[in-house]
Amino acid sequence: MSDSPSASSSSSLWKSLETVIALFTILMIVVYLCLRYGWDVPETTQNIPLWSVLLLGGTPLVWGLLVKMVHREFGSDLLAGISIVVSVILGEYLAGSLVVLMLSGGEALEAYAVRSASSVLQALSRRMPSIAHRKTDSRIDDIALDQIQINDMIVIFPHETCPIDGTVLEGHGVMDESYLTGEPYMMSKTPGSQVLSGAINGEAALIVRAEKRAIDSRYAKIMEVMQASEQHRPRMRRLADRLGAWYTPLAVLIGIVAWVLTGDPVRFLAVMVVATPCPLLIAIPVAIIGSISLAARRAIIVRDPTSLETADTCRTIIFDKTGTLTYGEPQLTEQIYAPNMNADEVLSLVGSIERFSKHPLSQAILDAMQEARAVVHEATEISEPPGQGLKGTVNGHSVEITSRKKLLHQYPDLESQLPEQVGGLECVILIDNQYAGLYRFRDTPRTDGLSFINHLSPKHHFGRTMLVSGDRESEVRYLAEQVGIQEVYFSQSPEQKLEIVNQETAQANTIFVGDGINDAPALVAATVGVAFGQNSDVTTEAADVIVMDSSLQKIDEFLHISRRMRRIALQSAIGGMALSMLGMLLAAAGYLPPVAGAISQEVIDVLAVLNALRVALPPKALIDFKPGEPG
Repeated sequence: MSDSPSASSSSSLWKSLETVIALFTILMIVVYLCLRYGWDVPETTQNIPLWSVLLLGGTPLVWGLLVKMVHREFGSDLLAGISIVVSVILGEYLAGSLVVLMLSGGEALEAYAVRSASSVLQALSRRMPSIAHRKTDSRIDDIALDQIQINDMIVIFPHETCPIDGTVLEGHGVMDESYLTGEPYMMSKTPGSQVLSGAINGEAALIVRAEKRAIDSRYAKIMEVMQASEQHRPRMRRLADRLGAWYTPLAVLIGIVAWVLTGDPVRFLAVMVVATPCPLLIAIPVAIIGSISLAARRAIIVRDPTSLETADTCRTIIFDKTGTLTYGEPQLTEQIYAPNMNADEVLSLVGSIERFSKHPLSQAILDAMQEARAVVHEATEISEPPGQGLKGTVNGHSVEITSRKKLLHQYPDLESQLPEQVGGLECVILIDNQYAGLYRFRDTPRTDGLSFINHLSPKHHFGRTMLVSGDRESEVRYLAEQVGIQEVYFSQSPEQKLEIVNQETAQANTIFVGDGINDAPALVAATVGVAFGQNSDVTTEAADVIVMDSSLQKIDEFLHISRRMRRIALQSAIGGMALSMLGMLLAAAGYLPPVAGAISQEVIDVLAVLNALRVALPPKALIDFKPGEPG
């Protein structure tokens, strides 16, 4: 949800006006104090600076509050408007001027707090280059970042900032990725290594193949977070407005009772001044923005600030299978060969043509081939028609790799030679049109899956953990057993996933974790949608939170950031309001006059905001389970 240009312009103008009013008010209060205590001038002359504050500063502020009342927005800042008007009526000009200072200074205080909370992101924005060096044949041309296309060869010179996410093609060196990963190490970079936008290159030049456009890079995503957090009002601020819905009438009631019982209207003014918590309730959005900054440093992109408020209240967590609880990288787990076939020879022939395939299972075969140190042969006549398998000629042998279904459609007589079909993925191998063997694959469960799942209930109070997948029953149940999940749904379409999430969310707040396009509806329907990686633009647009590094530890970190943010925000808001209530009772009893009440309230507000700023400081640890242990 974005603001219109006119709304953004009006908001910026109003913030600028409030800053001017705050500075003008400070100056006039200083002039008043000088006239009162430094020079012997009549009282009427002494009050001129305060009258100018109330006229030039108080009038536009009160008018703005009246506009809010017309739109039925009764926030706690309404108390400030009442205080200004009553102070003028009762002749308590200094108290009224201090309220004007509190009200107008709130925006300046918030802007400073936001800048402090997001200082890491601002440092990132200053470091990004404006041009890149594209290598074409023997030429190197400087181009704008938005001209970079996928597969372009980009040269990164020593000490430059990497402008894109990509893979090293040439060069050996190191990069400083600490601004993005939080790890204070120089990361080694050789051909095949992944590089991150925003990382600082070391002493050696590198040639990198762009795998994403600059606008889609990790760096760009983090910059979007910074801009959104600074330009848009975090939703949790509505909690402050809801608190104000009961706080405001209670404060007015206390003031009226004090006035009626004592007959002194100044008591009413004193209560209103102490009750004014405008900067105080700024602490909540400050806590949110600080938490967004902390999460971004941990490679967690918070697209919807509401997710920070609600994640700690979720009691059901639902996982997709592939790429979330598994690595999304199938591994060759079983090799079955025909009686007359040599295992090493078949693996060598198969691997020699799999080098030219882009099928997801190809890398698993190549990894097994490398581990076995199998011989690589020259391959010719490679063909891989869509959906028809892979064919080629290796060492004078025709080699074909296909599926069981396609094989039996072409050679139905071979069914008796094939082993029984079991869970997992498989491919069948033909050499010289004869059945040679069958390879079975499984998508490996994450090593930290079991310990992570087992700690969700005792540490984060999840009542239910569910696995919902579109895969076959055997695959889903196999994974569920590995990671310790009892509630399992398999062969689910996107529509069925959505229905399950809707049903669960109706009973309790939910978190859904997925990484595929078919997860997008479920991500939107859940209370908090968490997307792993950036495999799909659709998925990341649907998610509230994006975990840039596909890791279960990052989910744990996000849950702790959410809990910490909620705790500190409520500490700041409720703690500050409690102190204000105490001040109101003292003011009602006559122990706190209006001027002293205004100063006391200002101190309370500053303390609350400073407490909220703590969320941007990284704690010693953000995970509370040990990967690899049972939990």
